[in-house]
Amino acid sequence: MNKLTKKKTKIEETETYAVASQWQLMYWKFRRHKLAMAAVPVFALLLVIAVFCEFIAPYTPTERFSKYKEAPPNGLHWVDAGGRFHLMPFVYEIERFTDPVTFKRTFSYNTAVKYETGFFVKGSPYKLWALIPTDIHLFGPKEHGAPYLLMGTDQLGRDLFTRIIYGTRVSLAFGVLSVMLTFVLGVTLGGLSGYLGGVVDNIIQRIIDLLLCIPTLPLWMALAAALPRSWDPLFIYFGMIFVMSLIGWTGLARVVRGKILSVREEDFTTAARLCGATDTRIIFKHMLPSFASYMIVSVTMSIPASILGETALSFLGLGLQAPIVSWGVLLQDAQTVQALAMHPWLLFPVAFVIITVLVFNFIGDGLRDAADPYAK
Repeated sequence: MNKLTKKKTKIEETETYAVASQWQLMYWKFRRHKLAMAAVPVFALLLVIAVFCEFIAPYTPTERFSKYKEAPPNGLHWVDAGGRFHLMPFVYEIERFTDPVTFKRTFSYNTAVKYETGFFVKGSPYKLWALIPTDIHLFGPKEHGAPYLLMGTDQLGRDLFTRIIYGTRVSLAFGVLSVMLTFVLGVTLGGLSGYLGGVVDNIIQRIIDLLLCIPTLPLWMALAAALPRSWDPLFIYFGMIFVMSLIGWTGLARVVRGKILSVREEDFTTAARLCGATDTRIIFKHMLPSFASYMIVSVTMSIPASILGETALSFLGLGLQAPIVSWGVLLQDAQTVQALAMHPWLLFPVAFVIITVLVFNFIGDGLRDAADPYAK
């Protein structure tokens, strides 16, 4: 009976597989990729942080603690110095001492002063999405202004954890927006190149060859340095997005061109042409959807490259600049060996960059496998 049940279940699975749609097959194949499935909740968490960064961060990115400049991370505690357990974690008061001979700053905990933490606490006022004024934060110290410094502070006494949370929105939005523009350029120019051929194809392909023969990083640096520093930070932000997209569309355009050439003479394309469909409709309505899965994979794999490019340029001082808060801008404080030796917590933004890049790479790898659901 057990063997019959297993055989019946296998037959039902085979029948379900035979009548499933292409997207269902892709979804089932994607679920079998363990790393991709593990990356999905992390990706969702990053999106939540980016959307609600003002609410999640315990402070505002410009709030300063003059008493705690370049202070190390202030860890959470559940057990106090007397051995008593607390249901909610707390932080100790931080005291700074300066050596009168070497002038070196040192910090220590004052276990006599504790600051309790909680959820939905009142803190620094802000505007959620620059629209809704409020002063409620997801978590933080119950006493306003207490040193809740989970990742330490920078040289101006600003909470590094708060600035990393705000930088998540800027860096993720940069990657997504630049790839969206890259997608439009790559699909449009690649589609026209493959479908029209002739002179149009030659011109577009020679432009691609010219861009590909120039090293990417120097080209990024040259174009980014050409942006006037006198511009408003918002204009520089969108200017950087345009720079990244201007260089990154070539790979997608080549893939789209190759796919268009392979399906240009297929029966469904010829039928659409005989029915009087325009060239634009044939490309965007019939051809591109036939390999949409490959374009989704390409876009997903391009986002981490864009984030790394912005981080590198901002780290070198050629990308985004303060008062914009991105992961690359935050890493500008960690450019010297002396700064890293004395304040290693300034490298915390690197961890967020690595996690984000791995998440997108894992998801992109899963989508790449799902794009061919019939492969074993």
